[in-house]
Amino acid sequence: MKTNKFLTLAFSFMALVAVTSCVENDDYSVPESQGAEENAALNKLLSKIESGEVELQTITQVKSNFVQYEATQIESEIAVKGYVSSSDETGNFYKEFFIQDSPTDPTQTLKVVLNQADTYNQFNKGREVYIYLKDLYIGETNTGDDVVTIGGKFDTFDNDVLEMTSNQIPNHLFRSTTTETLMPVELELSEVGEEHIGMFVKLVNVQFPASLENKPYVDPTDDFDSQRSIESCSDSGTFTLESSTFAAFKNELLPTDGKGSISGIVNKTYDGYDLIINLNTTDDVVMDGVRCDPLFQDSFSAANLDKWTTFSVTGAQEWYYNNFGNPSDSATMNGFSGGAQENEDWLISLPIDLSSVPSAFLSFQTVKRYGGNNLEVFYATDYTGGNPNTDGTWVALSPTLDTNEGSWSSWTDSGSLDLSAAAGGNVFIAFKYTSTNSSASTWEVDNVKVSAE
Repeated sequence: MKTNKFLTLAFSFMALVAVTSCVENDDYSVPESQGAEENAALNKLLSKIESGEVELQTITQVKSNFVQYEATQIESEIAVKGYVSSSDETGNFYKEFFIQDSPTDPTQTLKVVLNQADTYNQFNKGREVYIYLKDLYIGETNTGDDVVTIGGKFDTFDNDVLEMTSNQIPNHLFRSTTTETLMPVELELSEVGEEHIGMFVKLVNVQFPASLENKPYVDPTDDFDSQRSIESCSDSGTFTLESSTFAAFKNELLPTDGKGSISGIVNKTYDGYDLIINLNTTDDVVMDGVRCDPLFQDSFSAANLDKWTTFSVTGAQEWYYNNFGNPSDSATMNGFSGGAQENEDWLISLPIDLSSVPSAFLSFQTVKRYGGNNLEVFYATDYTGGNPNTDGTWVALSPTLDTNEGSWSSWTDSGSLDLSAAAGGNVFIAFKYTSTNSSASTWEVDNVKVSAE
């Protein structure tokens, strides 16, 4: 019995030394083979899985143990397998990595936190990893952010999950000899959701705003994380690239001379409110297409409607600038004044020059509050500034509009609306609002854009 106990302790010590030596020397290349101790530890777990002593669960099954705002200790004999999706090789992640349930078509992910830097030496991107979960904790590292995480301990003050200790790692975290090539999930900006947190994704048809020309990935005035805007070439969508001020690429300039794709890991901001994307490496930023800068754009940040004409056909209410929008400022129309009022009001753009392009597309975002008529959206090429009911040949468009009448934050992308029939000259865009004595909605319009593609 004493001999067996001694051998067990010796084996554990040797496994710990093997892991430590792998990550704490100056050789930062990914190991091509594993030591005997590491293989033995994994084989021991696999043997228990095969015999039924330990149940290998899917990430979905493991997540069923998650309770928001709580750190829950896993008491069952279970394990989980996944493929590492993130890499700290460039310093943009620290003492953490994500795993996803498939290298090519992932549906679920987990975050893993551990007291080990330079994890890419051992848990490189695409590496098949097994986690023995008994006695570990599942929860959040920042309570309330909904990023489901596996850790080794928890903070008794706020229930945050804490890192696996260096003593826990060799007993719970195992890599196989398999490293798969991850195929990123391709997404438009408008398609990114909470279900993609932790996944390796590719944001397609995007570019950095021209205003970021000659700006680095990280703002030198930031202390911890730096955010840079990404804009969609498909619609009015925007997203945020967040980079650590400790990232090796922090001083690299953003590629603003084209459009293309950005591959990385969907994550949350520290406060847990907003989705972002983190890079593994700037090699995953490919801007090899022609920029899609708009022919016309108005986010109403100038605090006026100076790019528009308002025309009131009926009623005392009119379109006006509003300092609320997405994220702020919009054009707004509300036909309610002491009760619902009858109104017909048009918001018509100044002429937009399409003379140099063969095709063009309109996009915008809307919010609707309270019951009432939908907005109507038109374009014309022959408007001269009069009553739009008699001036101009208006062609109706079919945008996607907000339908949630109970929220001020349900901003809805219109989709890409074809204006190609107007190419070769000027075009006017019009939003027509109507209300009655019995119903009067409030409509906010923001991020209006006309692009050549």
